[in-house]
Amino acid sequence: MLLPYRDILPTIADDAWIAENAAVIGDVEIGAESNIWFGCTVRGDVNDIKIGKRTNIQDNSVIHVTRKLSGTYIGDEVTVGHSAILHACTIGNRAFIGMGACVMDEAIVEDGAMVAAGALVTPKKVVKSGQLWGGSPARYMRDLTEEETVFLAISADNYVRLANEYK
Repeated sequence: MLLPYRDILPTIADDAWIAENAAVIGDVEIGAESNIWFGCTVRGDVNDIKIGKRTNIQDNSVIHVTRKLSGTYIGDEVTVGHSAILHACTIGNRAFIGMGACVMDEAIVEDGAMVAAGALVTPKKVVKSGQLWGGSPARYMRDLTEEETVFLAISADNYVRLANEYK
């Protein structure tokens, strides 16, 4: 479902895929080969949302913004796990947000960083590149292994392929 808000329609790359029961509303840009899965809400009503290329937003995730404070900005080749909440935050390229994680207002997850499943990244926290954060509230746990870092790109590739099958 694509809906306008105040006459602003989402802008979606021709080769992106959006599940038929996802809601994408208002001032939202979705980049090439990105995919928005079943039951997601991407609501750019009181600020903007930008989703880069080859990024996957998995089932039942919610992406929203804060009026006059911040939009939500998600980079390229990002994996956002099932039922995650991203609210007025910035997610860098090839970052990974685990299932059920919540990233709050003005938090930053840098390029190549990982937020564990179920983590709560509180407002204005910065998850540094190459780090894994987890817990509630989230805190630094350790640096990512080489295998985990390589997986960040593989995850994006896998979801681009899967979305192409759904097309």
